[in-house]
Formats: sequence, C-alpha cells, structure tokens
Amino acid sequence: MTRTLLSKMMGRRTLLKQAVNTLGAAAVGSLLTLSSAQATVGEPEKEDLKFGFIKLTDMAPLAVAYEKGYFEDEGLYVQLEAQANWKVLLDRVIDGQLDGAHMLAGQPLGATIGFGTQAHIITAFSMDLNGNAITVSNDIWEQMKPYIDKGADGKPVHPIKADALKPVVDAYKAEGKPFNMGMVFPVSTHNYELRYWLAAGGIHPGFYAPHKGDSSGQIDADALLSVTPPPQMPATMEAGTIYGYCVGEPWNQQAVFKGIGVPVVTDYEIWKDNPEKVFGVSKGWADKYPNTHIRVVKAMIRAAKWLDENNNGNRKEAVEILSRPEYVGADYEVIANSMTGTFEYEKGDKREVPDFNVFFRHNATYPYYSDAIWYLTQMRRWGQIAEPKSDEWFMETAKKVYRPDIYAQAAQELIAEGKIDSSEFPDFAAESGFKPPQTHFIDNITYDGTQPNQYLTKFKIGLKPDTQL
Repeated sequence: MTRTLLSKMMGRRTLLKQAVNTLGAAAVGSLLTLSSAQATVGEPEKEDLKFGFIKLTDMAPLAVAYEKGYFEDEGLYVQLEAQANWKVLLDRVIDGQLDGAHMLAGQPLGATIGFGTQAHIITAFSMDLNGNAITVSNDIWEQMKPYIDKGADGKPVHPIKADALKPVVDAYKAEGKPFNMGMVFPVSTHNYELRYWLAAGGIHPGFYAPHKGDSSGQIDADALLSVTPPPQMPATMEAGTIYGYCVGEPWNQQAVFKGIGVPVVTDYEIWKDNPEKVFGVSKGWADKYPNTHIRVVKAMIRAAKWLDENNNGNRKEAVEILSRPEYVGADYEVIANSMTGTFEYEKGDKREVPDFNVFFRHNATYPYYSDAIWYLTQMRRWGQIAEPKSDEWFMETAKKVYRPDIYAQAAQELIAEGKIDSSEFPDFAAESGFKPPQTHFIDNITYDGTQPNQYLTKFKIGLKPDTQL
C-alpha cells in the first residue's frame, strides 16, 4: 500500500515530533533506540538529502527506497527531483545542488578522466542490469525486413543484427543522405551499445577527437549519432529528425504504443546482463559524509532486492509507483510492458524477456571493476580517450571511480541486521572485483576485464590500443 502525499510530507521526523507531544520524551527515546539498535555504522553526518534522476524506469531503486521508507530507516530524509538532462544532473552533483544522482554508468568515469566536465565522481552502487533497446522508425523497419530471417511462425528471429540495417545505411550514403540516429549522452551506455551493435554489423558509428577540438563523434561515420534527451526520443523520430535511437524504458515501448517505431534489439541481446546505471556522488561529498553514504547504499540495496523479490512479484506495484508524474510519468501499460518481464517488439509481437530489467539478481548492485574497465575500453575504442593507455591505467582509473569497498560495508551492515542473507551477496573475502571472461556479446567476442588492451585488438572497427586519430 502506497503512502499518501500527506504522510510523505510529514515523514518520520514529524511523526517523532507528534510522539513527543502524545507519549513523552521517554517514549520517543525508545522509538529511536529500536530504529538503530542493530546499527554499527555511525549516525549520518547529513540527514537532509536531495537526489536527482532522469525519467527512466531504471531510477526505480531510488523511488522504491523512498516510497518503502528504506531511506527513513537509515535516518535519512530524502527529496527526489527529476532533472532536465544528464548534463544538468551531473553539473548539479558537482556544484553541490544535488547530494547524489541516478547516473549513466559512464558518467563518473568520463567526469573523472576529464571527458567533458572534469570532476572526481565515484559510485558504490550499480542500479541495474540491461533495460535498453534500439528502436527504428516504421519506414526503416520496412526497409530492413528483406534482410531479416523469419521463424516458422513468420515472426523475425532475434537477435536482429545490424547486418540487416547495413544495406539501408549504404543506400542512404549512395544517395548522399545522412543516416541520423539518437543516443542520450556521449558517455552513456546507450551510445556505446548503439556503436557496438552498428560496428558488429559493419556500420561505422564515427570517432571522437577531443584533442583536435572535435567532440561530435561523427568522424568517418556511416551512421551519424547525436544526443537526444530520453523523453524526446519518440517525438524526434516521429518528426523524421532521426531514423532510430538507443534509449532506456519506457521510451522504446512508447514507440510501439504510439505505432511509430519498432524496437529491433535489446541491450540484453547485445551484451547479456550489462551494467546500466549507477548511483553517483562527488568524491568530496563521499569523504565528508561517509556514514551517510553507507546508509544511502544500504537503503538502495534493500530497494533493489524488493524489486526482484518473489520472481519479480513486486513489479506491478513498482510500475504503479513509477507511472506517477513525479517519477517517470508514463502510462502504466507502457512501463509494465518491460518491467513485468515481457517486451514488445513489432506491434503485437510480445515476448518473454524475464531479465530485461534486473535490479538485484546476478549481483546487479555490486560495482565491479571489470564493468568500469569495459566502459573505458569503449571510450578508447571511439577516441574519447585519445591516447594509448596501459592496462595499469585502466585498472587505476576503475579503482578511483568504482568503490566496492563502500558497497561491502553497506552489505555487511544489512547482513548483520538480518535484512539480507550473506548468500545473496558476493563473497567479499574472495571477491576480486572482476567478473569471469564474458562471452555473451552479439559479435561473440570475449571480454576479459583484466586485459583491456588485448580486448581492443579484437575489433575490426575502432581504434587499436596503439593508435590515435
């Protein structure tokens, strides 16, 4: 049962004040003792917090931690505020207007290495796995169809590779017409997933050359990628400004719902169980408020677990929460299409995809160094990191930004309090921060996070470890 707007405004702090008046100070002392009896982490240095987010379904751990009172259980009084775009969100974390935010996994890394705005941002919490898709307009879909295999039921065989798009892009090039596609931010998972998919099909997505003053990402490109804020994706495609896009939900399903486009591939099919968003704070904030930070992570771990509990049994309630205007604000049916374990491709072609959104399973919340290094390899592959870097540089950068040590403190608190069993977390005593080599990529290339430069040699399209533009 959701809390009323009145109870949201009052919060636990107001309820405690009422208790003073009705029960007396002694009773309030008992309430406080009960709420913190098992806690060994120190009291929060800062109680009143403001966190930012973008209107996407993968902000769900923040909304659930708020709505279920998990933040309040940690003595934190949180305000959640939607942001206009990823740049504004990052800038407000850097200048202190926000205490932390739902971020693209590449944002803390990009900021820390100085691609775009320079600032040391860290993350101790991965918000989810998977959750994105690539959608094309109805017109482009019709042009792709002759190159797509069909099953016995007459429906397209998935995953659909960019090989089916290449003849379409080649035709546009032959006619001298640019083939425009949208992604949400230069260091977004969406940018790297779209580039990965295109390149695997022989379509060059373009290079960046920031050292030469060119941050367009369109050097030598067959398909021209540009930034479009997530909620504007469907309308921008409908207007013909872009022919397709990569974005998180609900904006792929919105295209199906409106009858203007077809999602052709999910990121689960591009890279199975890929990390998507993280919760980011500035390094200065984390150093100043270490207890607060641990408590925030504790609350969000509990929220993530709730989202995946009972075989996604809480997802319908989560969809109801997310559909509210203060969160994602899209139709319940649109959000439910992906959040409840299904995904609709071409209109009427709804398929079971139980892991389209993963919030806790598969150690989804743990900030793996190997995840950070994958993003850094893609920044290097496409020229956002202009110069050759050693394997040691990749590792050192990952350790600056991804903080499994803070995550482990939060998790061990939850274990000690009996809220989550130790079996549901990594074995912290043995955990290296590196996943085993990963093989589930659409191009069948294996990724080993301990050998980033060797990984970069495997791609036909993209910069090699020792080259630069």
